[in-house]
Order: sequence, then structure tokens, then C-alpha cells
Amino acid sequence: MRRVIVGTAGHIDHGKTSLVKALTGIDCDRWAEEKSRGITIDLGFAHLETDDLQLGFIDVPGHERFLHNALAGLGGVRVALLVVAADEGVKPQTREHLDVLTLLGIPAAVVALTKKDLAAPDLLELAELEISELLENGPFADAPIHAVSSTTGEGIEALQQELLRLADRHALTEESTAPGGNGVRTRLPIDRAFTLKGVGVIVTGTLVTGSIAPGDTLDLLPKPNPTPVRVRAVQVHGQTRERAFAGERTSLQLTGIDLADLHRGMQLTTPGAFLASRRLLTRVRLLADAPKPLAGFTEMRLHCFSAEVVGKVRALQPTPLEPGQEGFVEMRLARPVVIARGDRLILRRPSPAMTVGGGVVLDPAWLRRRGKALDEALTALAGEDREALALWVRSFGERSAGSAVLAPRLGQSPETVREALAALAAEGRLLTVPPSPSPGNLGDRWLIPAAYQRVREKAKAALKELFARDRLARGMPKAELIQKMLSPRARDLAAVYIDWLTKEKVIVVEGDLVTLPGRGDALTGEESQLAQAILQTFDEAGLAPPAPSDLQEKLGTKKGIQEGIVRYLVERKKLLRLPGGLILSATAVEKLAADLRALGWEEFKVPQFKDHFGLTRKWAIPLLEYLDSQGVTMRRGEGRILPPPIPSG
Repeated sequence: MRRVIVGTAGHIDHGKTSLVKALTGIDCDRWAEEKSRGITIDLGFAHLETDDLQLGFIDVPGHERFLHNALAGLGGVRVALLVVAADEGVKPQTREHLDVLTLLGIPAAVVALTKKDLAAPDLLELAELEISELLENGPFADAPIHAVSSTTGEGIEALQQELLRLADRHALTEESTAPGGNGVRTRLPIDRAFTLKGVGVIVTGTLVTGSIAPGDTLDLLPKPNPTPVRVRAVQVHGQTRERAFAGERTSLQLTGIDLADLHRGMQLTTPGAFLASRRLLTRVRLLADAPKPLAGFTEMRLHCFSAEVVGKVRALQPTPLEPGQEGFVEMRLARPVVIARGDRLILRRPSPAMTVGGGVVLDPAWLRRRGKALDEALTALAGEDREALALWVRSFGERSAGSAVLAPRLGQSPETVREALAALAAEGRLLTVPPSPSPGNLGDRWLIPAAYQRVREKAKAALKELFARDRLARGMPKAELIQKMLSPRARDLAAVYIDWLTKEKVIVVEGDLVTLPGRGDALTGEESQLAQAILQTFDEAGLAPPAPSDLQEKLGTKKGIQEGIVRYLVERKKLLRLPGGLILSATAVEKLAADLRALGWEEFKVPQFKDHFGLTRKWAIPLLEYLDSQGVTMRRGEGRILPPPIPSG
């Protein structure tokens, strides 16, 4: 069965509810107050079905005081039923409702000229002319007009057929919204929440996309953390169903949630499929009769699906957005709203209440930019979804972005977004990040080439700065280079960047050190002479090496040059760096080991060792720790032994 939602619109007391009852046989007024006062206060619902077509009717209030209730029901409407009383003609709420239908981009409309039985022929003709003039410059200029009487039934059948014809053209099918079909995400904006005795918590809404079945687990948004709820039962128009589909008025019995945690404006969605945001970029058109231009931050009420939230909005172009114009508008909301790129919204002035414009969401997680960056962002976001994706990836910089993060901005499946990102990578506009050992990195991540180039230049600059400061350094520790070239949030990709830089021959990795390719570390003639002098001094000093300051004074060297050559000799094992940083001649330590073996001690302790070789405790302990590490000595209790030599052959 194909499905379409029909939404009524029009001035108060023009007969919307009576018309829906005449069309469907269902009275949409649910409240005793509505029946006693004879006006619709909140949303009402009805339906009409043929063999393969289901029309769900949403009857909205016509009084200006209840327009916020009307707006809560117009999300998901595919066909508008604009109602005008023949004996009164076009009235203020007729115009405002028509503006709302236009701003929401509803695909089709039909006009019902009601109370035909109360209007003389010339008055009826005048009303038709007035409606035609009202519609002629808008998207519904070709909307058919049907004069009807809900009291006598005149024209009702013809209007039914017209609605069925439009529904046939704009209906949704089960195939387009089935689970997994085209990656459709489930989305149900809640417009009512209540409890039934013996049943539990019930919510209702128009299923905008996807489908819902008993047993499904959905996210309840917005919440500080998405709250999972389970669907116990599904009904459509009072009938229990195994699955409800997009385009149907749906009631859900929920578990895992209390009524106090539910309210109009929340949404039930596929887990992880949508986000709640307080900062939006939109393209807005102000109505021609908007009270004033939009410039600096102005307080407005935003309506999107069943949500209503106060926020501050401002135009982003250099000059104010004038009535009747369209432009980019930034919005900062008082509380989060569940929203995706492409969603339609309405803006109303809070006091006195008035619809001033509406538009479409371009970025549901907008980050403010300035100057050239702002112009580039607006151009990209005004284009196709793929341009928006490329911009969003750029905003993540060297951290990269995955489809699971970007998909909620579009309200699309990660699979669909992944295909779009892969296509951008195939064009050379993005780089595909390969899988890395980091937890959670499955390779489904992308970044812009410029982000990699920035990392590349940082790595080169860090290494060049090191070697300019210390020519004899063998390299920079890998961990230090990662800190210098990557921000903390990007370091889970360190292995990927190191691999890329190595393959491009930007760096050379030698164990735990990183250096530049082709870089030699041979000593110059002057450095070689100094190295020989330093080594000779250490060899002559034996187990009583000179302090660095004494060595510097003796040889007349600069501190930095001396430290570099000492490290050079340590790296080549001509000098030894003991635990604690003490440095000795390798030859002196080798002689100590030979002398120790020659003593033939079966076991000895530190004082005995210290006294025999004339060492201070400062040198004795590090020396013994070094000899332990080399297998020359071995700890036994509080003393040490000399292990027997390993037989050769």
C-alpha cells in the first residue's frame, strides 16, 4: 500500500474539521473543549483508504493563538488541503497558513471552497477569484479549487477524487522505506505522549522516514545522552500492525521510558542516525510582509517538525536580509533540536506572534567561520550533499572524519555517506585513511590532502630545527615527533602518518628514532679532533672521569658542541652511559670487568667492590648495575657473584 499525509490549512471557523469528517467519516476534534467551543485547538487525525492508497489526514487549528500546534503537525505532509469559506473568502490565517505551506516546500495542494450552501453564486465566484489571485505567484498557482458543502455533501466526492489523484502522484511506497532499503533512517517526531491504563506509555507522530516494528530499539532525542527505548506494539489508525511505514500516522507503545521524560518535539530515530544541535546554518527566505530586515542577532521561535524552540538568529551577509529576500542565516538555539541537513523550518517572531520566514537547514552542526573561510563554507553548503561532506571533512583537519560521524548530519546511512566519500577520494579531493592498529579505527575515515600536507610540513620543520640545533643528533624519538606534528585528538592516527611520511621518503625511521633521508652524521675534521681529545681524556681518567664543566674548561669547547660529540661517542659505544646518566670510558669499564674476573671472588658485596677499586658509592652502584645488565655480575641476595664463563664451541 502507498501512503500520503494530507494536512489541512486555513482560517478559523472555515470548516476544516467538518470537511475532514465529510471526507472520511471521522471527527478529528478529540477534546471536550474543542467540541464545546466549536473550534480546533490541537491536532486531529483521520484517514481514508482505497485498495492500494492510504490517506492520513492531519487537521490543524486555524486560530492564530494555536498556530504553534498547527506547525507541529505539518512535518511529513505531502499534500496540503487549503480550506477557504465561500461566505468569508481569504482571511489573515488563510494567508499565514499558505505562507507556511510554501516555506515548508509541501509538494502539492488542493483548495476546498467550503460552505458553498451558504454563499450566493456571485459571492462564490468572488471567493474563487480571490483564491486564484492569492495563489497565482506561488508554488500552488495550478492548485485545483473545489467548491463543496460539508453539510449537504455537494462536491465532496469530486474533492475526494482530486485528493486521491494528488496522493497517487506523491505517495510513498513500502519498498522505498523498508528496513535497509536505500539506507533509509527511521524518524518519528513525537506530537503526543500519554499513558493508557493497563497498556503503558504511548506516543504518536507522523513517521517521516523509515519504518518501525514491534521489538525495535530506537533512540529518544534530544537527550544529553541518547536514551534507547523499545517498541512493544505498533498501531496505524487504531489497527495493530507488524510494521508501520513512512507516510503513516503511527502510535507506539514504548518500554524503557517514563511519561515524564517524553514531550512534543522529541524524536524516535534509528540509533546513532541523527544528532541534536543548538547551532545551525540555514538558507532562509523572509516573507514580503515580514516586519523588518534581519541583521544582528534577533530572538525568534524555530519550528521544525513537532519541535518548537526559542533561539537567536542573524543574517550572515554584509547587508541586512530584507523582507522578501533569501539569504544565509546562523541560528543559536536555547536548547538542542533534532535536525538534519535538508530539513525545513519556520521562523516566527515571539511577540507579537507572527510568521516572518522559513527555509532549509544547510548544516545542523554549524561552526562559525570568518572572511574567506566563511565564503567558502557558504558556497559549499549551498551546493550538493557531496560538497557539504567535503567541507565537513575539512573541518576535522588532521583528525580525519568517518562516515559514522558525518552521516547523522545528513540523516542518511553510513553506507550511503561512505560511498559519497569514496567517490570524492577517487577524484583526488579526499585521502582515504587506511586501517590502523588503534581501537575503533576500521579504515572508514577520510581527510583532505591539505591536512596531510600540513602534518608533512610540521614533521620536516621539527626535524630540521632539531638538526640545526644539534647537528650530531642521530634523530628525534618517534614519540616526540608525533607530539610535534599531531594534535592530541589526531594521535590515534600516528602510525598512519608515520607510514605515509616514510613511503614518501619525507622521513626515515631507524628503530625508535626518526631522521631525514640522506642526512649524514660523519664528523668534520675539527669535530673529529675534538672527539679524539674527549675520548683520550676519558680513557686516561679511567674510573674517575672528568665533570662536564672540567672537560669543557680543559678543551676549551662550547657546551652544546661538547654534549653533541659525547653523545656521538656514546651512540658508537666508545663511551658508556651508566644508569643515572654517568659517563665512563668503554675501555676503562672493559678493564674493570677483566680485573674483577681475575680476582676470583666467589661472592662480594658493594663495600668490598668499592674499596678494592677505589670508587665512591656514586660510581660503584651504577657500575655494578651496568655489569649486571651485561652478565658480568649477578645479584644474589645482598651480594653479587661472578657467573662462570660460557664455554665456547
